[in-house]
Amino acid sequence: MSNSRLVAGNILASLLAQRGSSSTLLNDHRSESDFQLIQEMVFGCCRWFHQLDFLLSQLLSKPVRQKDLDVKALLLVGLYQLREMRIPDHAAINETVEAVALLKKPWAKGLVNGVLRNYQRQAADLEGTLAKQDLAIRHSHPAWLVDAIDESWPGFGEKLLVANNFRPPMTLRINQRKVKRDEYLALLAESGIGAKAGDLCSTSTYLAEPRAVSELPGFDQGLVSVQDEASQLLPQFLHLAPGQRVLDACAAPGGKTSHILESEYSLAELIAIEKEPSRIGRIQENLERLELQARVLQADANEVDAWWDGEPFDRILLDAPCSATGVIRRHPDIKLLRQAEDIQSLARQQETLLHSLWPCLRPGGRLLYTTCSILKQENDELVRGFVDTVGDAKYEGVAADWGVECAYGRQLLPLEQNGPDGFFYSLLHKS
Repeated sequence: MSNSRLVAGNILASLLAQRGSSSTLLNDHRSESDFQLIQEMVFGCCRWFHQLDFLLSQLLSKPVRQKDLDVKALLLVGLYQLREMRIPDHAAINETVEAVALLKKPWAKGLVNGVLRNYQRQAADLEGTLAKQDLAIRHSHPAWLVDAIDESWPGFGEKLLVANNFRPPMTLRINQRKVKRDEYLALLAESGIGAKAGDLCSTSTYLAEPRAVSELPGFDQGLVSVQDEASQLLPQFLHLAPGQRVLDACAAPGGKTSHILESEYSLAELIAIEKEPSRIGRIQENLERLELQARVLQADANEVDAWWDGEPFDRILLDAPCSATGVIRRHPDIKLLRQAEDIQSLARQQETLLHSLWPCLRPGGRLLYTTCSILKQENDELVRGFVDTVGDAKYEGVAADWGVECAYGRQLLPLEQNGPDGFFYSLLHKS
């Protein structure tokens, strides 16, 4: 068995160096017996990075050199264990120092041991100093993101920062082709799994605590899928009907594709496009488990001539690549990986996708533009710019009694600990 602290430290060091994401880096260790511990330390260090980094700065006489990011990462892993985990302090310190020894940097053992023991002794004073810092440090977010959230949602800023640090709920989508929600809730109860029905979507169910999918009754038989409630809302806004030709333009991992097919049994055709070859398999696996069929194409949605046969679509779902600022609680490494300049770049990509796909929509058809961002630059402002420049594009209101109504869409904000992710919806009609 590998040293779990060393594995977590190496993953964190890679993230600090902007190499990879937590999900891809963790995938290499899923078969290890202590994977849950590794994941907890990685996610926790990302979630609380800006606090941990501040505390570390108070404990060091000089910053750790860039070439010793692996040592800094283990210092952060050690501090996270002392602050947030139920591991006895002596064990957290000893195991972390043992991990440092494996780096073959003999000088670092004394540093790590001394820093962690000093935190142990000075914790109350250090935490008091931390509590007096600005919003970004107190709520453990990069300063640029605190400003961006406040600019998009004045009055909600600090509430969103607090909510981003919650642990996310595990939410299921009930396959109503095979089982009713009440029936599935009864199956969960029989299995001793606590759950409650979601409020916004008739297919959604929240588990009291996360479970392995192997523990979910009927998972292999396609009774249920794991999907946040926010994205379960998409099919109802597409106004699906028998005989329609539908495009899911950014389809991986296939949850929205399969939910569209579960929602309307008699589509003429559903084409699912995914740019990344490595993610095609996930779409196929989901469809096979749920006994559904779609044409799955590995293609860049922007390169229309390479994949489109010229037959227009009645409905297009564009769940666009975005900053993912609405799902930080699920992907806390966003706080480390995303930079301020990324937002403008992403907005350009989103705008390009809209312009590329619009000619594929038939007159009278609808395109649903969605993101898991909460930043208006990627959402309301972007759609406004598109509608203003494309003559046959008209915004069609998203009718709902939840979220925040915007000029060109509806925004779900991730404010509730056991509620949906942050998500934006905008329905466009082609005249």
